[in-house]
Amino acid sequence: MIKYYNRITKEYEIEKVAGENYLNWTYSSPVGMSFLELLIKKKLFSKIYGYTCDKPSSIKKIGPFVKDLDIDMQESVDSSFKNFNEFFIRKLKPEARPIDMNSDSLISLGDGRILAYENIDLNKIVQVKGFTYSLKELTGESDISNKYKDGTCLILRLCPTDYHRFHFVDSGVCEKNNRISGDYYSVNPIALKKIPELYCRNKREWSLFHSENFGDILYVEVGATCVGTIVQTYLTNVAVKKGSEKGYFKFGGSTVIMFFESGKVKIDKDIMSQSNLGFETKVKMGEKIGIKI
Repeated sequence: MIKYYNRITKEYEIEKVAGENYLNWTYSSPVGMSFLELLIKKKLFSKIYGYTCDKPSSIKKIGPFVKDLDIDMQESVDSSFKNFNEFFIRKLKPEARPIDMNSDSLISLGDGRILAYENIDLNKIVQVKGFTYSLKELTGESDISNKYKDGTCLILRLCPTDYHRFHFVDSGVCEKNNRISGDYYSVNPIALKKIPELYCRNKREWSLFHSENFGDILYVEVGATCVGTIVQTYLTNVAVKKGSEKGYFKFGGSTVIMFFESGKVKIDKDIMSQSNLGFETKVKMGEKIGIKI
């Protein structure tokens, strides 16, 4: 059972987890863990699953998925899809995700559940209670990592039920994308409590975004089980507007981790309070989550 904080209702809610029984079995039983290491975490498994989601026959999965997980299809730009992956990466109507355009407002880069950490130790960034990782291990770059000493870290976890496109939190220019190969563990909290340094072991991509109002922001997109593809849709070193699309994940739960330099942002009190208690806060793309310092 995964509990998160709804900042609108100011109450805790229980997450509807796609394939919860499968996740619990995989990450909690000896047989499941063996199967995980032998097959599930491998690229081939996710590649094959992704291929099946691209086939026209995968359309039959859409209806039950929408019904079981209460997905609001009124928000979608399109209503007909050629396959499941086309449905999964659907675009939303602009009015479904209004963007706070105040230049001092830091917005959420996407839909999901967010954790925030301030004054981070570059060698002990929190994954979950008891598990940490270093920023250098995450990116493989010590020079980039050192910029974020005592800075702020945001972790946005996208569930399979969420809108799966991610966006720029400010106007600015983004450098080239850097790819790091790795495994395909789930990024669900069930897995995060079992696999040390999971973010540093999974396939991931990172890029440096020079924002107009929040300094240099490090974006790290982390793949997961059945996320065979992370697609970057932005153009390198071309100016973008706040809220512009950066990219999207194909099927599966995924994570985007952001790092801000020290003294650049102040995260909203409710998000920080819940993060300190160990609870994620549910957010939507475009909503305010912090302010410029």
